[in-house]
Amino acid sequence: MEFGYTMLCEQTPPKQLVPDLILAEAAGYDFSVTSDHYSPWIEEQGHSAYAWAVLGAAAHATERIPLMTFVTCPTMRYHPAVVAQKAATMGVLSDGRFTLGLGAGENLNEHVVGHGWPSVDVRHEMLAEALEIIGALSTGDHVNYHGVHFDVDSARLWDLPDRPVPIAVAAGGPRAATLAGEFGDAIVATEPDTAVLEEFVATGGEGKPRYGQIPVSYDADVDAARERAHRLWRWGTAGWKVMAELPGPAGFAAHAAHVRLEDVARTVPCGPDPEVYAEAVRPYAEAGFTHVALCQVGASRQRDFLSWSEAELLPALRRRFG
Repeated sequence: MEFGYTMLCEQTPPKQLVPDLILAEAAGYDFSVTSDHYSPWIEEQGHSAYAWAVLGAAAHATERIPLMTFVTCPTMRYHPAVVAQKAATMGVLSDGRFTLGLGAGENLNEHVVGHGWPSVDVRHEMLAEALEIIGALSTGDHVNYHGVHFDVDSARLWDLPDRPVPIAVAAGGPRAATLAGEFGDAIVATEPDTAVLEEFVATGGEGKPRYGQIPVSYDADVDAARERAHRLWRWGTAGWKVMAELPGPAGFAAHAAHVRLEDVARTVPCGPDPEVYAEAVRPYAEAGFTHVALCQVGASRQRDFLSWSEAELLPALRRRFG
């Protein structure tokens, strides 16, 4: 299993994200992922930088660590032809270290362009068309496409990496897992659901990478870690069907108004004991995930978390799951 570091744009000032990633590379993380949001989940997080500007800076500032969107929605805020251009440029700038993570999106981020929020079936139809368009453009050929949801008129990508950018497709259920198997080079899932991975494998995902993610809250003081996790991550107990539908931070705050500290602590490993974090990773290992990205809660504790990662956490995880 490989372990990744999350640049969470919703909680960290833009100018801090890349310096943190440089430290993560030095600490020995195997890869990195970057959120692509227009809004934070709740107002206390307080940020939401444009992920693609951050990724360009990260490609220039780092040498080894792979980069990945986790994930981009290529259907509403961004037309899929534009996403294909962004990804190809990142492939060039990063010397082949970039993976394009794609998903059907959340209302929180996509409603901002004023086109409403489609049903989940329509969102999956849109994602399937977007995957076809992005795949066609990655060949370097001129592409014309006329679908139910998207049109492309004689588009071509003029700057391409030496090999096509790998595509990872996010899935929380069987329909998206099928799309991941049919179109993706990898799958992204935020829960260790073996049924989702089985559908991915059955539809073309055999032998391909499987990415998961776990929020964590490191602090030498376990009570401080739990308080921070509750303050900044209480929205995360909603489950994906709710999280995809709520339109703004106020909705997530309302949902989380009665979420208790102990509710969050059950799902977010907290404190300074690496074995607590290993136990959170274990279900992903048992389900068959090959990659797990860790997301440290709180911008102010990133450097402490990265120092601890290098000294204690990553060695402990590799002893157990390497």
